[in-house]
Formats: sequence, C-alpha cells, structure tokens
Amino acid sequence: MAIICDHCGTQYDVALFQFGRTLSCTCGHRVGLRIRRPELDASSEIRFLTDEMLAGLGRWLRVIGYDTLQFVHGNDEEAIRLAFAEGRVVLTRDRRLACEWWIDGCYLVRSTRPLEQLKEIVERFGLRWRERMFDRCTRCNRVLAPVESGCRPDGVPQSVFARRLELRRCPECRRVYWEGSHTQRMRAALEQILGTD
Repeated sequence: MAIICDHCGTQYDVALFQFGRTLSCTCGHRVGLRIRRPELDASSEIRFLTDEMLAGLGRWLRVIGYDTLQFVHGNDEEAIRLAFAEGRVVLTRDRRLACEWWIDGCYLVRSTRPLEQLKEIVERFGLRWRERMFDRCTRCNRVLAPVESGCRPDGVPQSVFARRLELRRCPECRRVYWEGSHTQRMRAALEQILGTD
C-alpha cells in the first residue's frame, strides 16, 4: 500500500508512517496518515503526557488529580509510542511535534504560563478539577496513600503532627503531604484562574 501526496502525486511506502509520523514531500507539502488512538471506555479517566516544556502544567494537572506523566528523555517517536500505548493525550508547546505527528490526542498548548495553560486544558478537555485535588504526588504522579493514624513519618514537623492533620504519602518517592497554608494558597490560585462556577 502506498501513501500518495495530495499535492504532487508522489507515492511513499506506508511503513514510513507508523504511529502517525509524517514527512515532508519533495514538493514541500506534508504527507501522512492521521492515526486514531485507541478509544477509551466511558469509565476511563483522561490521562496526559507532557513534554519538558510543560513541566509546570504537568504539576498543576497532578494537583487537580489527573494522571500526568512528564516525558523527559528520548525522542518524539518514543513519546508518541508511549502515549499511544497508554492511551494518553500528548500536551506540547513544540509546534514541530504537532506538525510532524498526525495523531488524535496530540494537543498544541498555546498559553505560556503554567496556570494559564491549566485553564486552557481544563476548558479544552472539560476537566472536573475540584473532585480529586491533592490526590496525587506532584513529583511522581502516583496516587497518595493515607499514613497510619498516630504515625509520624520523617520530615513531618511536630507542629503539623500535633494538629492531627491527615497525612498522605507517595508510595513511590515516600514524600508526605498534608493540608497546610501551601495548599490553601494553591486552592486560592486555582479558584482565581479557573473560576468559581
């Protein structure tokens, strides 16, 4: 099977276009196949993969409870393959990636500041941002687990422990989280940028 350039009629082997890869034809036009990512069932939660340029957005998406991996090492093809295999939407600021890979679920983020980017993604994908706030580790992306009552993990100040705040720990990096002034500031920032609908 051949892929034919719509502009000049040049034919290319279909094997060149795996996972939505495109190429620039000798006539200057892009040639490729649009690849549909596997459909998620209705109960599946949308998951994301961000590139290095969107590290701040990735952290904010984890703050509001969305499974978001940051792709740091490797090339664009590896990122696309990972996103395709795991049913993730690719978020990028890299125009070249969005142009060279024709795959459903690759979104070019237009905003430049992390909270504005978050607003763009919340609106674009209809995210329910209040439902699972602070449920994930902002570093590892893992769902936090409750710390056993009466247990004071290393790094938790005595003043926090004395207030009997709920403690949750990341099963991956072991970082401990609790509701403090930092979470209040983050909630306020989210309310300000995302609205109080």
